Amino acid sequence: MAIISAAGLARTFVTKGGPVEAVRGIDLTVREGEILGFLGPNGAGKTTTLRMLTTLLAPTGGAATVAGHDLASDAAGVRRACGYVAQSGGVDPQISVREELVTQGRLYRLSRARAAERAEELARDLDLAGLLDRRCGALSGGQRRRLDIAMALTHRPRVLFLDEPTTGLDPGSRADLWDLVRRLRDEHGTTVFLTTHYLDEADALSDRLVVVDGGTVAAEGTPAALKREYGGSPDAPLQDTFLAITGRGAAPADTTPVAV
Repeated sequence: MAIISAAGLARTFVTKGGPVEAVRGIDLTVREGEILGFLGPNGAGKTTTLRMLTTLLAPTGGAATVAGHDLASDAAGVRRACGYVAQSGGVDPQISVREELVTQGRLYRLSRARAAERAEELARDLDLAGLLDRRCGALSGGQRRRLDIAMALTHRPRVLFLDEPTTGLDPGSRADLWDLVRRLRDEHGTTVFLTTHYLDEADALSDRLVVVDGGTVAAEGTPAALKREYGGSPDAPLQDTFLAITGRGAAPADTTPVAV
């Protein structure tokens, strides 16, 4: 069953230098309960697509639904169904982990008592229980990313969007987040939409990959299928497969221009 469906999804930015077609027509289907790796070089349109699917940016063409809610006509329904973790995170360094989680719960219209209960539940599930009274600014990088994800899970979303979730983390923290993503899928049935420039991460986590280039889908399939088709073997390095599909290497961040 498809939980995300997009047809001809497009976004053109108006800049001083003229229109820029950041996303030129994405056709995409994501099945419920899968981890989808969304890959592409800088400027391919990954983050722009993610922002459109989470209602942070209005499409200029095409259509999409998330968990049965139409992007154009039911943006509130889309937001209720999804959680979003941005590249930079968004915690207040001056308040405690508990305060941050309770505030997030209140924003989702939980009662104060229920928001406090939900904060405790999330802290237990994401290994933050011993950190509830610590200031967010005193957390390590891995702890902050777990808190970012906890905040995105406050309302029990069916779809979790993760934009470069492990950038800058040490190998141990990355491995912990990989385990967390798998648990969300396996234990809670959460669909995970993951953008990453770490190809080993995409290979290890993803049930299926979609590679975009030039604002359109260049290839899609399971990691093994893509490696077989483009790398010559299901055991080929995903790096070689990515290069064969796009003709260039991965880069550290999406540089899609913003509207002016």
